[in-house]
Amino acid sequence: MKIHAPETASTPAAKKPLYKSLFFQILMAVVAGIVIGYLWPNIGSALRPLGDGFIQLIKMIIAPLIFLVIVTGISAVGDVRAVGRVGVKALVYFTAATLFALAFGLVVANVVQPGAGLNIDPASLSEDAVNAKTTTAPPKDAGQFLLGIIPTSVVGAFASNSLLQVLCFAVFFGAAIVVVGREKCKPVIDIMETTLEIFFRIMAWVMRVAPVGAFGAMAFIIGQYGLSSLSTYALLVAACYGSALIFIGLLFVVAWAYPRVPLWQFIKYSREEFMLALGTASTESVLPRIMTKLTNAGCSRATTGLVVPTGYSFNLDGAALYLSISLLFLAQAFGHNLDLGQQLAALGILMLTSKGMAGVPGSAFLALSATAGALGIFPVAGVALLLGADRLMDSMRVVVNLLGNCVATFVVSKWEGQFDREAMLAAFRGETTTPEEGDTVTEPTVPTLSSPQPRLTAGTNSA
Repeated sequence: MKIHAPETASTPAAKKPLYKSLFFQILMAVVAGIVIGYLWPNIGSALRPLGDGFIQLIKMIIAPLIFLVIVTGISAVGDVRAVGRVGVKALVYFTAATLFALAFGLVVANVVQPGAGLNIDPASLSEDAVNAKTTTAPPKDAGQFLLGIIPTSVVGAFASNSLLQVLCFAVFFGAAIVVVGREKCKPVIDIMETTLEIFFRIMAWVMRVAPVGAFGAMAFIIGQYGLSSLSTYALLVAACYGSALIFIGLLFVVAWAYPRVPLWQFIKYSREEFMLALGTASTESVLPRIMTKLTNAGCSRATTGLVVPTGYSFNLDGAALYLSISLLFLAQAFGHNLDLGQQLAALGILMLTSKGMAGVPGSAFLALSATAGALGIFPVAGVALLLGADRLMDSMRVVVNLLGNCVATFVVSKWEGQFDREAMLAAFRGETTTPEEGDTVTEPTVPTLSSPQPRLTAGTNSA
């Protein structure tokens, strides 16, 4: 699929009827799922395969799609050192954002004191519930996590759907194309761009059943855990969601202050993706589409391909808020008020465990268990107290994680001179269609990564 920057402004696409809007369909599916789960919890719990099946369909295409986007993006850039710069800048931003989210969560928990007065008896706890949630795998240390990024087998990386391993191989593959030369590798690049178009078409078909997946996932969550559990953890839930709202407000400021992105317009532009992530309680379900939306909104394809998948493991701002608030909630529930030194130690441990747990089932429980074990302030089995509240936090974590990674992409793109604000505004006006909505896709006009003085030139990449 060859894509060329338009010479004149496009005409906005005709408005679809409301009932044909994916956003409206997903919204109705989520509402229906809540109603079914609340009125008939047994039926709601039995609908889990609908949500799981949809997420599996998405996972089916994520690894090859990321590989194709990154390789074709890097080959278009033509500068291996510039790709390294993007990676370093992304990691710097991720570290700063995660550190701030963890620290902010600690501040909120100190102010709200969500666990104060619970007076939990440690003798009443069992580790069985935590073990069932997290599996028996021990937490990875930083060295194991870094080694885990390097695939022992290329085929294995794709088979296990390990995004970081696929990204690692894709960077090497794209860099090799640059070194060998675009002209020599033109047949390979052409095949990849055509294959990328095929995967976008598959994604369009999969997205047609998104409302069914959202319905099944929401019905299961409400049917399995119920709305009544909200009252049990009211203060903890309020602290997490309140901190999330404030953090999102700060993301609005960051997005406007540096890359000059009106974040509300971006959310409106990507409302279908955010609603789907909410409905399925999974950011993976929207990974391919959100990358397309960011590319159409002025971020270069190479930057988007590197930042977004990496951010799914390294920039989990919503999870960071939840971890720090939950840690102090547990300490307070056992009657411990941590001093400043203990909280700083917890902050450092959470910085490591929150990264090392990426992609592990029950990752939040593993991170909290590892931190509790390292601090020795309350029993590791105390993490079981959060089992009833964990699902209630999914919506908060998903939205903040997704929005945080979108803002990170805009910031890193601007930082590297790879952001076209005019293309973004055109996308917000509806002058750029995604592959799911039509066959015309516009690649934003972006400078080459290697330009010391960026100058906007027409791009010829596929989206």
